[in-house]
Amino acid sequence: MPNWSSVLREIALNQVTDNQSPFDKIRRKYLRQLARHTDRNVIAYYSGFLSKPQIAGTEINDEDKNGFMLAIHNLDKSKGLDLLLHTPGGDGAATESLLDYLRSIFQLDIRAIVPQIAMSAGTMIACSCSEIIMGRESSAPTQTEGTGSRVSFARMSLAGLVQTKGFGSRLCSSR
Repeated sequence: MPNWSSVLREIALNQVTDNQSPFDKIRRKYLRQLARHTDRNVIAYYSGFLSKPQIAGTEINDEDKNGFMLAIHNLDKSKGLDLLLHTPGGDGAATESLLDYLRSIFQLDIRAIVPQIAMSAGTMIACSCSEIIMGRESSAPTQTEGTGSRVSFARMSLAGLVQTKGFGSRLCSSR
C-alpha cells in the first residue's frame, strides 16, 4: 500500500487528466486491490474528523446503518467483511444497532482494519469483530469511567496484534 504522500500525488495527477472525482477514483482503486488481495468484501467507514473538525455529522449515528444497507445489498455475503475504520466514535445505541445488522448478515466473519484511529464507539465496533488489524501507529482508545479493562484491552490489542500477528508492517508500509 502507498503512503499518504503517494496517494496525494496520484490524486493530483488524476485531477488534471480526468473529470471523475480523483478522490473517489483513487479510493475505489485501493479498496478493489484490498478486496482482491483478501478475497473478502471491503467497506471503508471513515470520516474527515481530523482534517475538518468543524464539520458536523462525522460521528457514528443512526443514518449510517442505511448507508451500510446500501453498500452491502449486492455483496457476496459468504466472503465475510473487512471493515476499514477511521472514526471519532459516536452514538452508542446507533453503534449497537449497526453491529446487530452487520452480524445478522456476516455472523462473526467481520474483520476490522484500523489504519489510524477508531475512537470510542469505533473501538466498540473493532472489538466486536473476530479480528482486529492495526498498524504500528494505530490507536483505538476508549472512554471509560474510572479504571476499566476496556482501556487495557484496547492498548493491548494495538501492541499485541502488531507483534504477534505481524500485521503492522504490511498495513503501514508502501509495498
